Amino acid sequence: MSDTTTEIGEFEENTGEPEHRTRSRIWQGVFWVALIGFLLIAPTLFYPVFVMQLLCFALFAAAFNLLIGFTGLLSFGHAAFFGGAAYIAGHALKVWGFPPLLGIAAGTLFAAALGWAVGSLAIRRQGIYFAMITLALAQIVYFFVLQMPFTGGEDGLQGIPRGHLLGFIDLNQPLAMYYTVAAIFLVGFLVIYRIIHSPFGQVLQAIRENEPRALSLGYNVDRFKLLAFVLSAALAGLAGSTKALVFQFASLTDAHWQMSGEVILMTLLGGMGTIFGPVVGAFVVVTLQHVLSGIGSWVQVVIGGTFIACVLLFRRGIVGELARLLKINSL
Repeated sequence: MSDTTTEIGEFEENTGEPEHRTRSRIWQGVFWVALIGFLLIAPTLFYPVFVMQLLCFALFAAAFNLLIGFTGLLSFGHAAFFGGAAYIAGHALKVWGFPPLLGIAAGTLFAAALGWAVGSLAIRRQGIYFAMITLALAQIVYFFVLQMPFTGGEDGLQGIPRGHLLGFIDLNQPLAMYYTVAAIFLVGFLVIYRIIHSPFGQVLQAIRENEPRALSLGYNVDRFKLLAFVLSAALAGLAGSTKALVFQFASLTDAHWQMSGEVILMTLLGGMGTIFGPVVGAFVVVTLQHVLSGIGSWVQVVIGGTFIACVLLFRRGIVGELARLLKINSL
């Protein structure tokens, strides 16, 4: 196993000359300090609910990037996990009376179970067929969300209570809610970071780069892809459950195919296959949506134009191009 692990290590993004690896670690440390610093001071600079929305979508994009950027699987149906978890968490909090963390856990577990069901079917195919299967199954989930009585139909699930964290922290207080969301985001992002830099993450990158070679080394490729799919779905569900708690409602928009398109846009804009790229991409897209909200539907035109410009000028995404300019292997 040690020999195969060594060969798989050739696929890891931060392989290369020692000085390149050291430079990558230094710049990653800079990004971590900047991210944590932003989380600490953000509520004093911006409206807390806006920053919480940023963090929810940043975690969603990072979860999606784990699948497409580090495993090479393009899913057009990730909104099913994001939106489905939002509804389950909201129902658990509002109807079953779950405390906040248990409600979020219920939504996350539902997304993981749904990810296992969808992934078990989808990984039987590759390429565009895989993407189309995920889209079709996500549309089935959207239909159920629209028709099931407990979801509220077109009105959505409203009036989700925030409750008290650990029984005594009132989440109706903006700062208490903000730092709870910041902690959830940080834990989720750390999990993704650890997965990427683990031997399991190296195998995923090997599958992305050369699946037949990974198979020839004795790895059960389908099992690894399914596990990656379930992890990505669960983390997307964590983001969706948290968003439902923040805004106190779950809507059809969360489970619509357009949401899957938005998370793809965020990931590609920030830098697919980078660590911090999806976070930056989510910040750019959500910020543009808020700043340009006054122009109505034209905001989609502006975002589309921005995406086209970035694809033409920055093919690696914002963070990917920054890593190239800094001459480092990963960021």
